[in-house]
Amino acid sequence: MANTDNETQALVLDRENLLQQARDRAGLNDFGDMWFIEPMDKFLESANAEAKLTPAGFAGQTEVIVKGLTSRLRMIEDIKRHPEILDEKVEVAGVILGLPRTGSTIFHRLLAAAPGMTAIRWFEVQNFAPFPGEEPGNPADRRAYAQAMIDGWLELSPELNSIHPLDPEAPDEEIIILGQMFVSTMVEGMTFCPSFTRWLDTYDQSKGHEELKTILKYLQWQDPSRRGKKWILKSPSNLPYAELVANAFPDALLIMTHRDPMDVVPSYVSMEAALYKLSSTLTDREVGEFWFQRLAGWMRSFQEARTRIGEDRFIDIDYRQVAREPLIQAERVLSRIGIERNEQLEEALTEFLAGNKREQRPAHEYSLDRFGLDEAAILDAFADYRARYIT
Repeated sequence: MANTDNETQALVLDRENLLQQARDRAGLNDFGDMWFIEPMDKFLESANAEAKLTPAGFAGQTEVIVKGLTSRLRMIEDIKRHPEILDEKVEVAGVILGLPRTGSTIFHRLLAAAPGMTAIRWFEVQNFAPFPGEEPGNPADRRAYAQAMIDGWLELSPELNSIHPLDPEAPDEEIIILGQMFVSTMVEGMTFCPSFTRWLDTYDQSKGHEELKTILKYLQWQDPSRRGKKWILKSPSNLPYAELVANAFPDALLIMTHRDPMDVVPSYVSMEAALYKLSSTLTDREVGEFWFQRLAGWMRSFQEARTRIGEDRFIDIDYRQVAREPLIQAERVLSRIGIERNEQLEEALTEFLAGNKREQRPAHEYSLDRFGLDEAAILDAFADYRARYIT
């Protein structure tokens, strides 16, 4: 049944309403530096005009925004009460970047499993601030919230189980946190907002990464066992904005994962179709047209940026080599960031791999035709990249 005019009118994301919902949920009022209002307004304008949100999608998007604002309120309050949070020493030793669907998730989790390493967990990216009354060291309610999210996603879009391994405890992408500040590709990854993405490409997102550093301190303060460990970050969002992350973490090794775009493009478009299915009414062709051009644009931006950043900051990891020899590829990276190879490391990585085999999840099926993708166009768009890294 189509929405009535009143129902359609009600599905409008309103900034003041969202801010007030967060204040009410947290029982707090101080958002700290309100720099995020500009990207928030740009996103809301785009989402209201372009996202084609269903009622369920509108409710879901509202929750994503409100929970992020609520975490911000709670963190600001915690820092006021515990200013020692800002004294935490956090070392980001590595940042994984590359096109999506290049094996970066499993590689990220493999590196994070090494002794002396740590990463942001999926339940933490959903709610980086403890819930009221949370016992230190026992974020049971946040874990339950994350598991309920996963259950809801898989009910609406069961194909996600074959596309991306979802686990509340597993390491995941910092862009989910940055997306709650409206500065990362997570925003466009979950909501169709092409005019916002064009604007974001021109916006200085550095304040988001400065706050990310504070959030890493906050997470380490919540879990003191992380002190002295090296953090590993990961996100495809680091590809189009490579200089941003390189400048934010000047001592971090930039780990670029590679896979043939002939596989990457339809695989990622398939993932985006599954994610948009959670909240909107987009055709497969619309998703394919948008994301093919977007991925090609990301790579063009990155190739220019890599030259400026300098080759000494990078290590390249081939998807095919990770599949054949994951331990060797992991140890290549770990040795560059100062993790000693020993029996304990071998045992930890081997144990992780035994419990995280690709065949333990359903096969991910995708095709060019479904999304209106053209093989020749992909080959042309990524010709330079394939010549350097793939063929």
